[in-house]
Amino acid sequence: MLRALIYLLPLALTIYAFIDCLNTPEDEAKHLPKVAWVFIILLFWIVGPIVWLAAGKVREVPAGGRTPSEWHSARRTRWVAPDDNPEFLKSLKDESRRDESLLKDWEADLRRREDELKRRDSGPEAPPAS
Repeated sequence: MLRALIYLLPLALTIYAFIDCLNTPEDEAKHLPKVAWVFIILLFWIVGPIVWLAAGKVREVPAGGRTPSEWHSARRTRWVAPDDNPEFLKSLKDESRRDESLLKDWEADLRRREDELKRRDSGPEAPPAS
């Protein structure tokens, strides 16, 4: 098992560095062109990936953000629990007011319809036919 680990760890490190290098935009590769970094990572099995991870890439988030992970980290806001978020609580109150007003309208419409039915049922009845 330990013998396999000796080969699997450098292989995993190489695969990770290779994919990271391929996903890095060309202008973020430091010191050498990206193609050169790919060859270094693949030819120098253990040292190449370590050098790439240590010095081959700009590790700061660019202002514009070119990848989805950068889009999220650039605009990251502090999350607030719903109970503590005043905007959320205000939206609940507004929604409750709208629901109450809609319910009152429905109740008024229902009363109006019931009154119409009562008037129609209690209206003048036709005399019995002889």
